[in-house]
Amino acid sequence: MSEGPAPTFPWGPALLFCPADRPERYAKALERADAVILDLEDAVDPATRPAAREALVASELDPERVIVRVNPARTADHDADLSALAATPYRAVMLPKAERPSDLDGLRDYAVIALCETAAGVLAAPSLAAAPGVIALMWGAEDLVASLGGTSSRHPDGRYRDVARHARSAVLLAAGAASIHAVDTVHLDIADLEGLAAEAEDAVAVGFAATACIHPGQVETIRAAYRPVPAEVQAARELLAAAENAGGGVFRHEGRMVDGPVLAHARAVLRRS
Repeated sequence: MSEGPAPTFPWGPALLFCPADRPERYAKALERADAVILDLEDAVDPATRPAAREALVASELDPERVIVRVNPARTADHDADLSALAATPYRAVMLPKAERPSDLDGLRDYAVIALCETAAGVLAAPSLAAAPGVIALMWGAEDLVASLGGTSSRHPDGRYRDVARHARSAVLLAAGAASIHAVDTVHLDIADLEGLAAEAEDAVAVGFAATACIHPGQVETIRAAYRPVPAEVQAARELLAAAENAGGGVFRHEGRMVDGPVLAHARAVLRRS
C-alpha cells in the first residue's frame, strides 16, 4: 500500500513568486525563499512580457532553485515563453490553467508543476497528475472562482468558501493518488500572517509538500509551519525505534495503538525535519 508521494520534494517549503519583468528582484527573492517562481504570466503586463523574457534569458540564478511560470498552453505567449526558456538553464516549469494532458505536450523536457485553477483543471487533476513529467500539482482559488463566474473565494471572515475547499482537497487527493506532490496556493492578504500560519499548518497536516507565497515577509511563517518542533522529531524517532523492536505488526506505544499509517506519519515528520 502506498504511503504517499516520493520522500523528496525538489524545493520548499516556501516557494516565492517574483515578476519576471523585475530582474532586479530575482536574486533577492531567491535569497529569501527556498525556491523562486519567476512569473511570466499573471504578474506581468502583456506589454512587458517580451522584456521579461529577455530578462529571464539574461539571468544567472541557481537553476536547481528556479521555477518558471509560463503562460497557458495554446496561447502565443506560451510559445514565446518556451522559446525563451530553451535559452536558459532552467528546467522546472509551472503551467497555469492546465486543463488536459495535451497542454503539457511542449514541456516534455521539463519538470512540471501543473496548476489546476479552473473548473476544468480541477476536474482534470487526476489525468494531469498521471501525465509524464508532472512532479506536482498546485491549485489556485481566484482563477477557479473567476472560471465559475463568481466574485470571491473567501467568506468575509477569511475562510475559504466550500468550492475552494473542495478544489484544494481534490487536487491534493489527485496528487497523492499519483504519488506526486501537491503545492498549496498563495495567501493574498500579505499582512495576515496569522491566517497564513493557520493555512500552512493545515497544509502540513494533510500532506502538502510546499506552500507558494507572493511576498518575502510570508516566507518564514511558512517555514515555521512546515518545520517540526524538536519534541515532534524526538517522538517520531522513538516511535520508529519502538516499531523496530516490536518486530512488525500492530503494537502499543505509550498507551497508543500503532499501525502502518501511524508509522507513516512519523516518517513524514522526520522528512520535514
